[in-house]
Amino acid sequence: MSVIKIHRPSAEERKRLDIPETPQASGPWSVWECEPKSFDWSYAEWEIAYIYEGKVLIKTAGGEVEITSGDMVTFPKGLTCRWEVVQKICKVYKFE
Repeated sequence: MSVIKIHRPSAEERKRLDIPETPQASGPWSVWECEPKSFDWSYAEWEIAYIYEGKVLIKTAGGEVEITSGDMVTFPKGLTCRWEVVQKICKVYKFE
């Protein structure tokens, strides 16, 4: 299984991917927000997300990653993990 991939996209890449300037549903993108809490999650499909604000620790069998504002994250299909939302998160996401 692939791992979680995190990178900081340039303004050009965000434009090419049609990521909204502000967190709003647009085209294939949906908005999700969450106040600080912890929960288990599994991915039935590939998810791509862009983080506008917040901080989250994601724990998997292979370790832990941190995502914060400005990150683009790819979660692989079949991933099971635990989310620990440290600071309120706001993201747009789409499934592939």
